[in-house]
Amino acid sequence: MHTIEDHPLRYRLANELHARPFPTLTTPCTAAFLAVKQADAAVVRDRAQDLAHLVDLLDRHGAPHPQPGATHYSGQIGRHFLKWEQHTEFVTYTIFTPGLSARAFDPAEFEVFPEDWLHAAPGVRMTSALIRVEPRPDRDAVVDRLADWFVPESLAVSDVLDEAAVVASDFRIDSAGHMRIAALVSPGTDDRRIGRIVQRLCEIETYKTASMMGFARVRALSGSMGEIEGRLNRMMAEITQGDVPSADILDALLQTSAELENMIAESSFRFGATGAYEAIVNQRIEVMREARFEGRQTFGEFMMRRYDPAMRTVASTKTRMEALAERAMRAGELLRTKVDVARSAQNQALLESMDRRADLALRLQETVEGLSVVAISYYAVSLASYVAYPLTGPLGISKGVLTAVVTVPVVLTVWWMVRRIKARMH
Repeated sequence: MHTIEDHPLRYRLANELHARPFPTLTTPCTAAFLAVKQADAAVVRDRAQDLAHLVDLLDRHGAPHPQPGATHYSGQIGRHFLKWEQHTEFVTYTIFTPGLSARAFDPAEFEVFPEDWLHAAPGVRMTSALIRVEPRPDRDAVVDRLADWFVPESLAVSDVLDEAAVVASDFRIDSAGHMRIAALVSPGTDDRRIGRIVQRLCEIETYKTASMMGFARVRALSGSMGEIEGRLNRMMAEITQGDVPSADILDALLQTSAELENMIAESSFRFGATGAYEAIVNQRIEVMREARFEGRQTFGEFMMRRYDPAMRTVASTKTRMEALAERAMRAGELLRTKVDVARSAQNQALLESMDRRADLALRLQETVEGLSVVAISYYAVSLASYVAYPLTGPLGISKGVLTAVVTVPVVLTVWWMVRRIKARMH
């Protein structure tokens, strides 16, 4: 039986849609979350180091290894469950532990990641969080817990997924160096939904932090962009006023354009990634279907007040940078136009000078031609006179009279010959 041949990537692409399933969690439990990123050139890092670091952690628990070249892994490590994912710029580790510690958000919960293993990580900590998942108590008890665990002025809390759980965080780094996130799960919420809630909370924190790196990049560029903008303004004034030679302005303009192009090239990936991460943050918040809890701000409102302005700053800086590049291009075109106009004026003056010289040359030529006729006529009359002198006796006239008679036809003949030669040359 013959069947149609499959595309070589068909199964791989179909499986990719199911490659990162949500964890299945039971209440109560704790999640320790860690995101590791190389400080520089994270996109082109050696990803084999990420996998080797994961294998080191698995070997400490005697857990099976992932497939070579794997970008995700999940499995049991001792009494814990590990979920590992490799992304474009970073890797994330989430370890779920059944039960709760007596002290909420105890730093000891993060010790599931060995200290020497953390020290050997191929990168730096981008973010880390402790997530406490416990049954939802009555409303007053929820309010008490939130007041005890979080900073009130920055607390974001909401009822999510049709009252499946109350989630809360103040998005602050505590004294142990971790974010605190709480999920108070309502009775009857199934294990898969709990896993989705926790996964989305981790993603919100991860992509929020990753996108804020674009804001840090913008702040680092603000000084350089201000200096370049001032320089462009000065060059435009110099082009308009004509106080500085065009060659000097052109050199400065080329240097400024090169700086702008280099700045855009270095920042293009970060700006693009920031936009993508921002979209993920907003989408993850949206799918949780937030409802206000006790009049507190929701996650969406917190992002609108604190996070969105930073993202708008990144977007406006990108637009400003592109506008500066366009200004530099227009300045170059204006300078070229000014140089072309000046060159045209010089060429016009040169042509006028050449016309004057040609007119003078023509007049000089006509003068020379006239003198040539006189000189040739003088010698021709002399020769004709010498030839005709023997006729003075028979004709009974003097030499002077004979010379006068010969002069007029000889001069006319010479003039006619010169005109004919000139006509042939043209």
